[in-house]
Amino acid sequence: MRAAVGLLAEQGPSGLKARAVASASGLSTMVVYSHFGGIPELMRAVSDHGFKELGTAFSQVPVTEDPVADLYAMALACRRVAHENPHLYDLMFGLSIRATYRPIPDADRRLSGHSPAFRDAYAHVTAACERLVGSGRVERQEPAAIAAQLWSLVHGYITLELADHFVEFEDAVEQVLLPMGVTFTVGLGDDRQRARSSHEAGTRLHESIVRSR
Repeated sequence: MRAAVGLLAEQGPSGLKARAVASASGLSTMVVYSHFGGIPELMRAVSDHGFKELGTAFSQVPVTEDPVADLYAMALACRRVAHENPHLYDLMFGLSIRATYRPIPDADRRLSGHSPAFRDAYAHVTAACERLVGSGRVERQEPAAIAAQLWSLVHGYITLELADHFVEFEDAVEQVLLPMGVTFTVGLGDDRQRARSSHEAGTRLHESIVRSR
């Protein structure tokens, strides 16, 4: 698995070949097939590995009394994971910025949105959204719907940033992601000034996590 993730980071999806993975791990090609079944299955396993890494990043964000700050720190953690291995991020979310990934056609075995690894990572987001609704800072609504909207917002930003759509900004996180998050939170019913303060607190929270790594 480490060999596959490393090859993906260095060479993109073209590096995920049985012979290359076997060589990098010091094993025979047959081991790849006997353990995973084939390259599509290996890709799914690598995708699950990515979601486990994302879940670990989410779990490192402490639960504070400010759910908005917690959610923004999680958004920044997700962005950090994506930037550490963009090819893996593409594979996890079925993107084709750098290549076309071909997941197994069985709908119950797709690379994202179905696996336990994905659900475990995503559970951190829904739990934080439940805390947000429970805090009374936003209007009463389904936490699952808020989580899906926030998930779309964050990954839309990450996808565009990885594709160099924000190069004209000196600090795209500060100039695009943060104010977009504030606007989103205000749209849910929060006070703008309080939402801004919470997002800034989320920035500091994420920075403290990075320093402690």
